[in-house]
Parts: sequence; C-alpha cells; structure tokens
Amino acid sequence: MTSEPATPADSGAAPDTVALAEVVARQRAELDRLRDLAAMAAVLERAKGAVMTLTGCTPDAADEELHRRAKAGRRTLLEQCWITLGTLAAPQAAPADTPSNAESRADADTVPPSRNPALGEGSSATLAALGKELVRVATPQELAQCLLEQLTEADTDAVMIYARLPAGGLDLIGHAGIDETLATQWHHVPPLSGVAALDALRAGEPRWLEDLETDRRRYLLIGDPPSRWPTRAWLPLPGAAGGRQGSSTDVCIGILRARTGAFSAEHRDLLRAVARLCAGRLRAFDSHPRGAADAAAESVQAVFDALPGAAMLLTPLPDASAGVEDLRVAAATAQSGVVVGRAGQEMVGRRFQECCPALAAEPSLRRGLRRTLATGEPYESEPFGHQEVVDGIAELSTYSVRAAPLGDGLVLTWVRHGSSDRQEQRLADLQRLGNLGWASWNLLTREVTWSSQVYALLGRDIESGPVGLTALPDLALPEDRTALDHAIARLLREGRPFDLPFRIRTTAGLRHLRAVAEAVPDAHGTPVEVHGVIQDLTAQRSAELALVESERAILTQHDVLLAERTLAGRLQDALLPLPTRPVRLAGLRVEVAYLPAQSGIHVGGDWFSAIELADGEALFVVGDVAGHGIDAVATMAQLRFTAKGMVITGSSLTGALARLNRLLLHSRDSHGTATMVLARYDRARRRLLWAQAGHPPPLLLRDGEVRFLDRPAGMLLGASTEPRFQEAEVGLEPGDRVLLYTDGLIERPGETLDRGLKRLAEGVLAHHTDETGKLGALLAEVLAGERRDDVCVLDIRVPAEPE
Repeated sequence: MTSEPATPADSGAAPDTVALAEVVARQRAELDRLRDLAAMAAVLERAKGAVMTLTGCTPDAADEELHRRAKAGRRTLLEQCWITLGTLAAPQAAPADTPSNAESRADADTVPPSRNPALGEGSSATLAALGKELVRVATPQELAQCLLEQLTEADTDAVMIYARLPAGGLDLIGHAGIDETLATQWHHVPPLSGVAALDALRAGEPRWLEDLETDRRRYLLIGDPPSRWPTRAWLPLPGAAGGRQGSSTDVCIGILRARTGAFSAEHRDLLRAVARLCAGRLRAFDSHPRGAADAAAESVQAVFDALPGAAMLLTPLPDASAGVEDLRVAAATAQSGVVVGRAGQEMVGRRFQECCPALAAEPSLRRGLRRTLATGEPYESEPFGHQEVVDGIAELSTYSVRAAPLGDGLVLTWVRHGSSDRQEQRLADLQRLGNLGWASWNLLTREVTWSSQVYALLGRDIESGPVGLTALPDLALPEDRTALDHAIARLLREGRPFDLPFRIRTTAGLRHLRAVAEAVPDAHGTPVEVHGVIQDLTAQRSAELALVESERAILTQHDVLLAERTLAGRLQDALLPLPTRPVRLAGLRVEVAYLPAQSGIHVGGDWFSAIELADGEALFVVGDVAGHGIDAVATMAQLRFTAKGMVITGSSLTGALARLNRLLLHSRDSHGTATMVLARYDRARRRLLWAQAGHPPPLLLRDGEVRFLDRPAGMLLGASTEPRFQEAEVGLEPGDRVLLYTDGLIERPGETLDRGLKRLAEGVLAHHTDETGKLGALLAEVLAGERRDDVCVLDIRVPAEPE
C-alpha cells in the first residue's frame, strides 16, 4: 500500500497547497485500504462459496467452518481462505445432532498439531503477510515477484513457477530473481528424465536439492553456472483431485538459494505452507464469476434480432450434482417464435423445457445437446415433423435442429426442409465437393444452360452468359483446341460421347479441365440435346507434376549420395585399413572386424586403433562419430590419428580424452559428438588401464563366465566444455578375452540397451573358442536381421600359454 507524502510546511509552498496535498494523500491511502478490504472480502466470499458448494451448509455455517479451520491450523482467516480455494476439500462432518460433531470433523487442509509442529513467530508472520499480499497478485509473474519479496526469512534469492503442459513438458509461467536470458533458455522444458520440477510433480512431493555435487549428477540444474544456486527446493502445489491441465494440480514452485546448507525443518514447513497458499491464488486466477455465454447474451440479443431464421442462445443450468438440469434461453431470433409459438423476446430468460416441451422431451436431442456441451462437437438431429400455421392454414413441415458451442453455452438453430430445397442443396454440394459443374446445350432451340460452378471453373462472368458447344474450344489453349474440335464434331455427327482434358488460362492462372459430354438423340437417332460436365483437374495435375519433379530430384539426390558414399568409402578404406588376419601386440592376439550398415547409402564414423607402443605396451581404441558421410569420416580420421599421437607422446588416457573433447568443440562442426574407449595394456603387469567417453562397456570373458566392466565416469565428446573423465584398471589372466565394440553391435530399433548387452553376452558364450577366424560367426548370430548402423569390434585374447 503506497501513498504520496504531503509537502512539508517549510518547503515554501502555500498553506492551501500543503493542506490540499495532505488531503489527497489521506484519500489515496484510504482508497488503497478500501480496495484491499474489498479484495479480501471477495476472497472470503469465494472460500465460503466453496465450502457451501461442497457441504450444502448456510453462509453463516460456512463462515464458522472457515474460522474453525483457521483456528485448528493456527492460521489467519485469509490464509485459511487461500488454502480452502486451493484444495476445495469437503469436511467429513458428522450428523448435526451428534454431540461430538465439532470434535469429529476433519478436513483436507487441517492437520492435527501433533503432526504439524507450529511454525516460529517469524514464519507465522511471513505467512500472514503473504496471505495479504496475495490479494493484490493478478498474474503468475506477479506471484513470483511477491514470493521473492516475502520469503526473505527462507533466504530466497530466486523464484521460478512452472506449469505442466499437456504433452508432459513444463512451461515457465512466472519468475523473479533471474535474468531474462536464463528465463528464455529455460522457458520450455521437454518431458525429460532428470528434471527436478517434473520429478516433484510426478511424485506429488517436494524435492529438496541440498548437495550440489550429488544433485548435479541426478538432475539437470538451472543456472549458468549451476553453482549460482547451491540449494533449491521444488514444491508441487496441492490441488483438487481431477483438476484440469494447467490448474494448481500441475504447477510447481522453485525456490533457489545462493547459500549452501540444508533447509531447516522450520523453513521446510514454511515453504510447504506457502505452496498451499499459492494453490488457492492460482486457482482464483482461473475462476470466472459468470459463464461466457451468460455475459455474451446481454450483447448479442441485438444481433439475434437481426438474424434471419430460427435460432436461440442457450446456457446450461447446473443441478445439485454439478450436472446440467436444463438449458436457459439467453437470446432468441424473431423467427424462432414462429417455430415455438411465442415471440422471441418472450422466451429470453425462460427454460428450454418450458419453451419447447415436445422437443426437449426427445431423448436423442437431450443426449446430443449434452454431448455438445461436454465435447464441443457440433450436433445435428434427425429430421422431424412439426405442425405450424402458415397464412392461417396448418401445415406439417420437416425440420432438423443443429447445435454448436458458444462459450459455455449453445447456439441452437432450426433448419426447415423441403423436397426441392434438399435436392438443390445436394446438387450444389456435389458440384462443390467434386469441383465440377453441369452444362446443357439444346441443339434445336440453341438454348444453353450452365450451372454457376461452370462459370467459376471457366473463369467467365455470369453476366457474359454461356457459350455454344461449338464455341467451347475457343476458350482452350491453342494447342488443345484441335482435339476438342474433333471430339465435338464426332459427338454432333455420330452421337459419340467424349471424355477429354483441355487447358484454359484464367486470371487465376493456368487451369487443367476435363470435359465429359453425351448426346440425347430423337426418335431417328439425330442428336437434339447435349448434356455435359466440366471438372477441374488442376490440383490433380499439379500433384502429378510435383510427383514427377520429386522423382527427378530423388534420382539426382541418389546419384549425389551414391557418389558421396563411394568417395567416403574410399577415404575410409585409406584411413582405416583392416588387417586380413589376427595380429600380435604385446603378447596379445587381436582380431578386428568392421561391418558397414546394410540399409542406407551413408558411410559411418566407426573406427579403431590397435598399435604396439615403444615401451612394449599396447594401445587399443574404439570410437564412434555421430553422423554419416564425408564429414563423419573426416572427423573419424582426425580423432583417430590425434588420439594415437597423444598417447604415444606420453599423454594419460583421461588427458587425451579431455584434449579430444576440446578439439571436437573447436572443429568445423561445433555440434558434432563422438564416443570412445581408450585402453592401454601393460604386458609386464598384465593390467589393462582404460577410460571411456559415453561408450558401451568392454566385455570380459573369463573361465566360461561373461561380465561387462564397470564404466568409469566419462561423458561423450563434444557435449560439454567441462567434462570429467576417470580411469579404471582390470587385471588379465591367461585365457581371458576382452571385446571392445561400437553401439551398432548391441542396438536395435525398439529394444532396450540391456537387451542388446544380454544378446551379446549369450553370443560370446555360445561361440567361445580359441580358434582364429571365429569372430565372423559370433557377429553373424548377434547381428541377425536388419542392421542400421556400422559395427566395429576389437577381439583381444590373452594366450593361455605365455609366448
């Protein structure tokens, strides 16, 4: 509440001016106070109305119930009103004549003190002040700012309010304490796993993020950097069961703090209480004191008075169970009185059953109107007979009723049917839907008749009149006139019908038409009349031409892609030569397999390295570059040679991965990514040291048992500017077998990764042998069926006998 200060007396202003300023300041302060009181009274009345609706009690009883709940929950009356509006939980009251009625009543927003410890004085004062400030809040954005200003006791530095979308994601509807750039970046959050706000909404419980290192591994943290807010709380707002999408049931409030340390128990209780208050405020945003159709009825009656035909605007009248008891006439046209039997103005405000008892009693009509109210889909009844008086004579007419939604109500119209009207309407619909028109040429009287659709198709004004049959070719393009002339001549001479395409040029452009005609002969077989149809085939011809162009483009693109594949394949063969037989490295026997994808014409970026280092150790690398084609091959070559060079020159495995990540981030394709496994074998110690970057784990076969090595930390290359990589070590024994592979070996469409790993393990056990050249049989079984990605495998074996 603000007011302008009065001008001091010693400021040099005139006494009258000072006195006037003081009066204005007092009046403004009083006006602000009265506005706040009126807003608070409105909140109280809405809360009383909610209690009355749920319990059927009187206004006084609802007021007493709100005071009882506030006292039991140790809240102010205004806080209790917001909570009641947010949850709308009906009290489970005992019968009125039960002595223990007051003690036995319990509701959803009152928690016994034994399970809801009282808040401290500071927190209670915060809630009381927040309840008053919520009266002035009009939007979710203002709500976020209000929370930031009021929750200083909880060390709040930023507030974010998210609403869940129908597709499952989140939409930022209010924020305070964060800059607009960050708000834009996090305005829409897709339905991903690892989102704390979504996690809280799904569980219906708050999420307290109090350990930054632990939380950043579990959740996607908002902020750049995320350490800007080391602690956060995400609180789902409670709401009534069955709340619609976007109501408080689907809203989550985020409290972001710049301080470290856990939320105290009192702060947690305070924030939970704040969420309950905000639920009522958000629900009030969507409340409408009147239906849209009721408000519209006052302004549309004049429009209805000017409308032709019989029409009504109906608004629903709810019954005690929140269903629809009847419909009320909110507006009506004058013509509707002819059908109903009373003046249109006389029906306004009356029930539909009273105005149209016979029609309202029809079960199918009642079901149709209720379905339109519920779903918003238009409804049309079956035709029915209705007796009316026309020029003093009673006539039985055929009508049907149509209903369409308007706001919260319905627009009801009567359609009168006649036999000729129905036939003309069907003929007009046929011409419109078929994009055609009919024409008739009387060869004896020279009379020509065209439908209006023929004029539209030929681009000819109705005022210009139709043209004769023999003059029809003059409208066509010169190259199409000869064929049309010959067809018409054979029709007139021999009575032979024709079906011929031709083209014309109109103001709308070139149009492809089809002319179909047949002759009506007399008793001697001489044509006396010609009936014909003109149809527009422009859309069909355009689609055919577009299809031809698409086929040409596809063939051209196919040739380009085939040439690219050939070039990429040659580059790949030159950069990644495959050994024809197993090789010996540092006392190990290594077999290599590379299989290109069976589908598509792109060359992938899978690659390997297996070299013996100067100190007698061995380096093994398997990697997979995202994408296909020349760019993927180029990136593959860059990573392959760079990785070998780094390790050869003394770089550690994790150091090489970190440098390769920076190399990929600063390459030509800054959005490229890759996965990789680096392994170094110490022959003297028989130890395999390895690190990985988002790659599937190596497989170890020992003594007839298979297991996948536990992966050390490491994310895919090119995904982050500050990745973290770790190394792992495993000892190898004589007879051990280690497989390094790319994801094409285990991934299949529609399968989980665990299923692919299990299939690989079973295949290795089934094809375990010390013989060379058996890797192909293993791959044939594991890769049975269509393969959509390249596969690269390093099969490393420790000889059973030392060499």
